[in-house]
Amino acid sequence: MTTERRLARAGFTLTRDYPVPPDRVWAAFAREDQKLAWFGAGDAFESGEWAFDFRVGGRDVAEGRFHDGPVSRYEATYTDIVEHVRIVTTYDMWIDGVHMSTSVASLELEPIEEGTRFTHVEHGVFFDQFWADGANREAGSRGLLDALGDHLA
Repeated sequence: MTTERRLARAGFTLTRDYPVPPDRVWAAFAREDQKLAWFGAGDAFESGEWAFDFRVGGRDVAEGRFHDGPVSRYEATYTDIVEHVRIVTTYDMWIDGVHMSTSVASLELEPIEEGTRFTHVEHGVFFDQFWADGANREAGSRGLLDALGDHLA
């Protein structure tokens, strides 16, 4: 592990059109059974601690180990929720117990003729040895949105 102290910042916007109404996309975030079905699920991930408290000021935790890999920990606080319209969180990530980043993410749902336009905008600060990890965060978020799309299908 490096002892170099540095920061990096990264931001990205991801947009997906899902062929279901906004209330269906909303439920995938607002209902614990729905979120468990797609967020951090999959054969490549051994689930650990989980907490779900979907309300302004509420806190979510998702921890798990990638097979033959590190333990990832996600802790989020909901800062703004407007039903069927938007969710805003601040969240922190750890890898094997080392704090790697803090991010602000906004998730917006817009009804369109074909279903729902979902927009994820994120701004992150990456610490020390994780300073170059912004591209990986975007790739990971793309994977989550793909998992959400599979869940909604």
